[in-house]
Amino acid sequence: MSETETMWAEPRDGDTIGGRIRRAREAANFSAAQLARRIGVKTATVSAWESGRSEPRANRLTMLAGFLGVSPTWLLYGLGDAPAETPLASEMALIASSLKLLRETHERTGEALVRLEAQVEQIGRLIGKDAQGPGA
Repeated sequence: MSETETMWAEPRDGDTIGGRIRRAREAANFSAAQLARRIGVKTATVSAWESGRSEPRANRLTMLAGFLGVSPTWLLYGLGDAPAETPLASEMALIASSLKLLRETHERTGEALVRLEAQVEQIGRLIGKDAQGPGA
């Protein structure tokens, strides 16, 4: 950064606050439960932050940054240095993403099966009425 540039001229990390919290937590080798205990919140609170359902207050954000070894500015805006990823972290993220996609596909497949079974049952009832003839 030159003397005339500000930190706002730097390229931003494209992730969300929640995504950056998760990445920093994983880089620090903390589970969500471990991080929650260290900063005095419930595991569900950390999960809500990471999923984007809520955001940490300023005092918690500062604590998070300290425990995770990143700057509050990076957590908030994605500016500055991201935590160093372990060599397997990116591979793990890819596998986790694939697993999530597979679960979603599995769920949609189950829903499609239920709909098809209902259609088969409905057609079976219609065929049964036709087989009985008129006035049945």
